[in-house]
Amino acid sequence: MKQTQPYEMHMDSGPLLGKIIRFSMPLMLTGILQLLYNAADIIVVGQYSGKEALAAVGSTGALINLLINVFMGLSIGTSVTVARQQGARDYESVRKTVHTSIALAILCGVSVGIFGFFAAKPILVWMASPADVIDASTLYIRIYFLGMPANMLYTFGSAILRAVGDTKRPLYFLTVSGLLNIVLNLLFVIVFHMSVAGVALATIISQCLSAVLVMRCLMHSTGSVRFTPREMRLDRESLKPILRIGLPAGLQGSLFSISNVLIQSTVNSFGSVVMAGCAASGSLEGFVYTSMNSISQTCLIFVGQNAGARQYQRVRRILWICLATVTVVGITIGGLFTFFAAPLIGIYNTDPEVVRQGMIRLNIIGTTYFLCGVMEVLVGQLRGLGYSLLPMITTLTGVCGLRIIWIYTIFAQYQSLNVLLWSYPISWLITALFHAVTYAVVQRKIPRVNEPLPPG
Repeated sequence: MKQTQPYEMHMDSGPLLGKIIRFSMPLMLTGILQLLYNAADIIVVGQYSGKEALAAVGSTGALINLLINVFMGLSIGTSVTVARQQGARDYESVRKTVHTSIALAILCGVSVGIFGFFAAKPILVWMASPADVIDASTLYIRIYFLGMPANMLYTFGSAILRAVGDTKRPLYFLTVSGLLNIVLNLLFVIVFHMSVAGVALATIISQCLSAVLVMRCLMHSTGSVRFTPREMRLDRESLKPILRIGLPAGLQGSLFSISNVLIQSTVNSFGSVVMAGCAASGSLEGFVYTSMNSISQTCLIFVGQNAGARQYQRVRRILWICLATVTVVGITIGGLFTFFAAPLIGIYNTDPEVVRQGMIRLNIIGTTYFLCGVMEVLVGQLRGLGYSLLPMITTLTGVCGLRIIWIYTIFAQYQSLNVLLWSYPISWLITALFHAVTYAVVQRKIPRVNEPLPPG
């Protein structure tokens, strides 16, 4: 049996709370750093290139997520598969899954990069992007998608490392690449006056660095996740669980983004000032979401390892610990951001009307965002147990369906930004309740006592 490597963690033994905190904190910091670097893009163009450039960059998030979420979902399939195999001490299967995942990352990165490059303008036209920002938005997206292969390599590589308990090294890699991103942002925008093209170029250069660092880490690993380029191939048996778990997760993310694209299209109809305010607020909300999402990812991987190790009693305890944690995190950070909304939004743009519009959004989303965290943890629990289709169906029904209905009924009757934004917390609450009912049904199939692993 292989020994645990210095950066790895066996999650199926020892106190749960301490390990969950040690695992989730670097993951949370990684997400926050990623958002800080993304926020740097928006801040730099907002301060030095004007509110139109801010609107152009800030309004592309929903579209970018729509195009890449299917492939990002496959990385969730990688995390769960490797975690379960690691928990079962099936190190040969881990090795095959690692090489299959990297091959899949390259394939996905090239495919979505090509599609996103050519589909950007038509989709932005469909989203009713205003004439004063559509050309800049198109340019930003096209450059961004040129870096998609590197983006996918980092995403899948980090998913592999996290699945065996290593959340520290992805944090180190992101710190280095993110600092480069900030330096290049300032250089390209302030010195060379490249505006949105500059921040997009800085982003893909930093993504390439992070991809190089994570691949170097895997190639020099002495543990079960060591990557050897000549062994890279799509192994059919390894690909099956990745697709079974990852495809529904990815489809859920993309269809989820359709509702967000529809909302963004509606926001666009209010003009570039409202777009800029919502872009700034949305960037701040991302810090709350990524903090909560780190708890969801922790739940997913801990459940995966413990289910693989047949430690079923720990599986149930993980859910309650993560639900309590995500609620505290969501209420605390969301409340602080709402309280300091005006100065925080002012960092992005000092136009008083932009700040006012951003505060309208943050006052609604910031105070209720913990509901989204509860929903995400329940999804993580189900996926960690190997159920990915059920949470996809539930989320599509409770979030996407309800938001679309809301836009064409309630919002159509009362056309204001406030009414539009209330579709978020209402859909989170209803969907979280749906997931809770789903888990209550699923957990009846989980053995109530732990079982020993088979010999060997």
